[in-house]
Amino acid sequence: MLSLVKTIRLGFLHVALAITFVAINGVLNRLMIHDLAIPASIVAALVVLPYVLSPMQVWLGAYSDRHPLFGYRRTPYIAVGLILSMGGMALTPYAALLIAEQFWLGLLVGLGVFLIWGIGYNLAVVGYLSLAGDLFPERERSRVIAIMWFMMIISLIVTAILMGRALEPYSDAQLLRVFALAGLTGLGLMLLGLVGLEPRNHAPSSQARHSQQDALRAVFANSQARLFFVYLILLLTALLGPDLLLEPFGAQAFGMNVEQTTQLTATWGGATLAALLLYGLLLNRWMTKKPGALLGGILATIGLCTIGMSGILEIQALFLPGIITFGLGTGIATSTNLALMLDMTTPEQVGLFIGAWGFADSLARGAGSLLGGLGLDILNSVTGNTTISYAGVFLIEALMLAVSLVMLRSINIQAFREEQPTLTQVVALAGDT
Repeated sequence: MLSLVKTIRLGFLHVALAITFVAINGVLNRLMIHDLAIPASIVAALVVLPYVLSPMQVWLGAYSDRHPLFGYRRTPYIAVGLILSMGGMALTPYAALLIAEQFWLGLLVGLGVFLIWGIGYNLAVVGYLSLAGDLFPERERSRVIAIMWFMMIISLIVTAILMGRALEPYSDAQLLRVFALAGLTGLGLMLLGLVGLEPRNHAPSSQARHSQQDALRAVFANSQARLFFVYLILLLTALLGPDLLLEPFGAQAFGMNVEQTTQLTATWGGATLAALLLYGLLLNRWMTKKPGALLGGILATIGLCTIGMSGILEIQALFLPGIITFGLGTGIATSTNLALMLDMTTPEQVGLFIGAWGFADSLARGAGSLLGGLGLDILNSVTGNTTISYAGVFLIEALMLAVSLVMLRSINIQAFREEQPTLTQVVALAGDT
């Protein structure tokens, strides 16, 4: 029971950060482009700042490993990160309105505000994932991750609905109030989740202080770590990329209207939630993480192939089953691979490795967006058939998943830990070289 309470409190931190993404990537993104007529390229450049800043997760994770504050390795960093995230998010609509009125001044303010949000995001996410690795033993991590991500997905749906209703009828003043309330809600969740969660002086680090360059050497000096890094990028690019394409593909290939294509995302999300619950609460008792990751990857691959073939063969009856299968695979793969990610750490360098894996996740999100957009344009210019081009992107992503599953067979947690040098050993080796 105590373990479940800790998991839910940790999930509150994840939910608090998710609120900022709904507010900015969902609500504000649409308002800036359609209502305020701000160029889409400017909006995109602002909202991707957390991913651009993601390399700092490696340094932030390593820094928190070696620099506890007031006896806490993670709590102060999570608190600062969430405060920056909530504050930055609450200020973004002011910047958006200023950009529409005074472009250059607004853009300068916008860069500062979105930068605050991005720094806070990276600081918070590496902090609470590292804390999950500190607090829970390996056997419990799949369940912990499943519950955290279940809470996050539910919060995305609820936040989007509530913010959408709160902004009707729309006014600039109401937009500012809704974002301020969202920020206060996030801070409240932070207090509920964080206060007293981490034991004071828990698992202090014995590592010496070294630079970010030394930390990166410590990660990539390990062949298993390098393999896992590439594996994560391939896997997550293929899993995250289709999110941008499912709805326009349904409209293009099968003539679905807006209401029908919106249901596609709901169907995918529902299947993902069901899989998270199924694995986190039941399957993980009989299936360890690596076989679970393999099962999730296979289901997701089958789903993507089915979606692609539905367009090529022009068989709409294949489309929805493909989305459901892809959602089930995504849920299981998310739960197992995040738990596997927490296992691919060492006790004294949890933050360092979580930072590296968070960096891989952010790279994959950016690569998934690029693969969807650029891949579609390139294939369309070659084939001249938009439906076939969509299908081609889905099949390319299925191929990437298949390659990642081959790599998964070579990933060995025990070999990773036996091979992993300490920071001190890496620095000494570099000095000798």
